[in-house]
Amino acid sequence: MNVLGIVCSPRQGGNTEIMVSEALKAAGEAGMATELFHMAGKRIAPCDGCNACLKTETCKLQDDMRELYHLLEKADGIVFGSPVYFFSVSAQAKIVIDRTYPLAHFRKLRGKAAAAIVTQGAVGASQALSLLYTFFITHRMTVAGGGIGFGRDKGAVREGAGGSLSRTAMEEARAVGKNIVRAIRSSSE
Repeated sequence: MNVLGIVCSPRQGGNTEIMVSEALKAAGEAGMATELFHMAGKRIAPCDGCNACLKTETCKLQDDMRELYHLLEKADGIVFGSPVYFFSVSAQAKIVIDRTYPLAHFRKLRGKAAAAIVTQGAVGASQALSLLYTFFITHRMTVAGGGIGFGRDKGAVREGAGGSLSRTAMEEARAVGKNIVRAIRSSSE
C-alpha cells in the first residue's frame, strides 16, 4: 500500500515539507510505501475552465500535473500539506485542488484516505484545514484528520507547537502518518 505526500509550498526544505516528510516516515514505519511530490520547481498551470476533461476524463493541459495525476490515482492514501497564506492554503495548493476537477467528476479518488497538514506563523490554520477537508469530502475520500505546525522561520516546526495544547508540531505530523495508515487498513478490511 502506498501513501503519497504532496508539499504545496513554494520553497523546498520548509516547514510544510518537514511535517509532511515526518508523516510519511511514520507511515513508512507502519509498513507503507511512501512517495513525496513537491510543488516547488514544478510547472503546473491553473485550470482554465474549458471543461474538456468532462469528455476525455483527463486535463488537456500538458504540464507537471500529469505526473501528479498518476501518483494520486495509484496512492491508497494522500497527505496534503500546505503553508497558510492569508488565512487559506497556498496558491500552489489551490492549483492542485482546481486541477483535480476531472478526478472528482469521474470519482477517481473515491475511497482513498486523505489527511491534511498545515503550517503557519500565527493564524489561519482552521480555515486552511476546513478547505482541505472540504476538498477531500468532495472527492468522497475518507478524511483521516490533520495536523498543524507553528513556526515562522524555516525549520521552526522541529521545535514548534502543534495545533493541540498537548502536542508538538512533529508529534502532530507523526499522528497524521499513523492515522492515514489506520484509515487505509480499515477501508481495505
